[in-house]
Amino acid sequence: MAGTGEHTRWAPGDHILWRYRDKGSDDGPAHATPLRICRPVTVVQDTEDLLAVWMAPGTECVRPVLASGAEVHTEPLATRYTVPRTTDRYTWWGMGVLKLARPGEPWSVWLFWDRGWVFRNWYVNFEEPLTRWSSGVDSEDHFLDISVHPDRSWKWLDEDEFAQAQRVGLMDRGTAERVRRAGRAAVSVIEAWGPPFRDGWEHWRPDPAWPVPALPDDWDRTRARTPS
Repeated sequence: MAGTGEHTRWAPGDHILWRYRDKGSDDGPAHATPLRICRPVTVVQDTEDLLAVWMAPGTECVRPVLASGAEVHTEPLATRYTVPRTTDRYTWWGMGVLKLARPGEPWSVWLFWDRGWVFRNWYVNFEEPLTRWSSGVDSEDHFLDISVHPDRSWKWLDEDEFAQAQRVGLMDRGTAERVRRAGRAAVSVIEAWGPPFRDGWEHWRPDPAWPVPALPDDWDRTRARTPS
């Protein structure tokens, strides 16, 4: 890592953690809410305008699961967010994911490829703006997503989960309205083909010499954060 005065920047090739707090955990300070998702990633770029990271195939990650051990999506929507949960370690499969986040923006953009580096789509993940700490970034997922395809068409995803989160009290009216505003802003960027869609990241490739980052045993540790 390199210091830049107010902020600490990571160098290309550094390993950090990309984590999400428990959905709807609004009680108390952010650093006290439980973490349910952790993905070790490799830094591609870290500037005042953009954080870009690569999650490689074969990365050991942490995800939420039902207390029974079943995957969350197997639970009916009506009870998906009210039944007890825990966490589970698993290995990320597929081609890997490139994640792009601009400081202060309430979404990140992920790029997916199929085998042979055939570009599949961009994925807009609505979330709290990232907060930085010594070994990574944290956020909270906001359920709603957008899929953007190479022909520049797009569609909303997980609108049912976004609605259900509000019904069961995981998201209050004010937060839901903030997410809707973020959605409208993201659609404006997509339709204008603004960054990062126009920036050619679909042609990016990881350095083959990069090792797969390890998942530390204390992946859920909490430390003082610095502004993003």
